[in-house]
Amino acid sequence: MNHNTKHGVMPGADAPEFVLATTAKQEHRADTRLMARELGTTHKSVFEQARNYKTDFEALGEVPFQTEALPSGQSVKFALLNEDQAFLLLTFSRNTAKVRSLKLKLIQAFRDARRAAELRQTEYLPEYREMREAIHVAAAGSPTERFLHMNANKALNQLVGIGAGQRGTAGPLTQSLMAVGCALAAKAVREGKDGHGVQQRIKTALLPLAGVLALGVQKGGEA
Repeated sequence: MNHNTKHGVMPGADAPEFVLATTAKQEHRADTRLMARELGTTHKSVFEQARNYKTDFEALGEVPFQTEALPSGQSVKFALLNEDQAFLLLTFSRNTAKVRSLKLKLIQAFRDARRAAELRQTEYLPEYREMREAIHVAAAGSPTERFLHMNANKALNQLVGIGAGQRGTAGPLTQSLMAVGCALAAKAVREGKDGHGVQQRIKTALLPLAGVLALGVQKGGEA
């Protein structure tokens, strides 16, 4: 199982206050270690609740118990909880200010994750397929087609500030930005007379959007 606790987002865009983990199946989960930090308690106490009441948690779905090696040579055990399981764990605590704060953060994080998944299906993936098809047509059977796809994807990742393999877990705003980027790239490729200069046309097409995003990050830093 892949344990990835980072959302792919451009700087200052749509990272939630509580960062969810993602499994290899692209399921969003709450890491008990992060929950413990938010609650201001020891991870041992939080983890033991998930382990001691395992039957209750498993009634709401599978509970992935994980072990991670530490730089010290020791290891730490933790659990990745789905939305229902995370809120079940919070019912075992008094409704303090920290518990209420974590409830709000979890609601926002899982809401954003659902919204991002929806945007990925309805906006990003259709535009991504259009871009791939445009490059395929422009390449006209050239062996360089694979590299044209790779370079286009690198340009898009750079545009929104994510690394390779992070698109699936990117937030709502990033999913929408990638969809716009793909649409601009596809249009630029189709407007070319042949397969020459595809990479440069895509870069040029993305420049206006990149400028707008850079300006937005600048203004955010000045706020």
